[in-house]
Amino acid sequence: MTTRRKILGIALAASLASALSVSVAQAQEKTVRIGFQKYGKLVLLKSKGTLEPKLKALGYNVTWTEFQFGPPLLEAINVGAIDFGNTGETPPVFAQAAGAPIRYVAYEPPAQKGEAILVQKNSPLKSVADLKGKKVAVAKGSNAHYLLVKALEKAGVKYEDITPAYLAPADARAAFEKGAVDAWSIWDPYQAAAETTLEAKTLTDGTGLVPNTQFYLSSQKFIETEPKVLDVILEELRGVDAWAKTDIRAVAEQLSPSVGLPVSVLEVALKRQSYGIKTIDDQVLTDQQKIADTLFQLKLIPKEVRVSEIARKSGS
Repeated sequence: MTTRRKILGIALAASLASALSVSVAQAQEKTVRIGFQKYGKLVLLKSKGTLEPKLKALGYNVTWTEFQFGPPLLEAINVGAIDFGNTGETPPVFAQAAGAPIRYVAYEPPAQKGEAILVQKNSPLKSVADLKGKKVAVAKGSNAHYLLVKALEKAGVKYEDITPAYLAPADARAAFEKGAVDAWSIWDPYQAAAETTLEAKTLTDGTGLVPNTQFYLSSQKFIETEPKVLDVILEELRGVDAWAKTDIRAVAEQLSPSVGLPVSVLEVALKRQSYGIKTIDDQVLTDQQKIADTLFQLKLIPKEVRVSEIARKSGS
């Protein structure tokens, strides 16, 4: 009986030790949650698979969540569902005005031809001024939303003189294709796809109107608690960026299966993209402040914001 009890005791102790070991391992294991869009350096980093081993060595797993466009991605950061992601220049302004605890951590230089206001190939509309009284599809709060605002302003058309149809890219494409809207303000690769497959015409792109800057953003909590992890992510992004700009064809071939677009379409978009991921500086914040001021003046955001207040500059 004594021997039997000893055996049971040893077995119980081993079981408890094993459970404790698993519990400790699970407690030590952390996850970095990244939000990405259909296109850009993050989706390329995901497909390359170079980030996972780097973070695994530090005790972190990586999960990836896809978003159609920027505002839902930033809302996910706001509610703590993801830690890091990228958007165009306008979504962070809307998010900051709504009180989201987001922070700018890096950016890509302007890519002014990477977004445009499109019309169908047989459309009678010839200029942005012709949009007065027309229905325009656009993703609310997106970089293309700001392009639409500035293009109308330059053409002397008031924003209230058009009818905005606030649609996510997939729904906007469907509406545009069947003629339910007169024009579509959109970014690459959707822009390149519409130009290639629908022979859509460009009323204007962002040249001389908007920077079309891509930002990488995180939560304040993640910056404070995981600064080393954030630096690893940015380092790997810069590596992917350096590779991408030297071999656009190879990048297009790698992206094509994951984004569901032909290589030829992606090549068009990639040639219009900018390269060189930079830390936040005063000039990009000045440009971003102009966007914030414009959106407030048009009452598209409820209050004035100071974008410099949510920037992670070099060394911080």
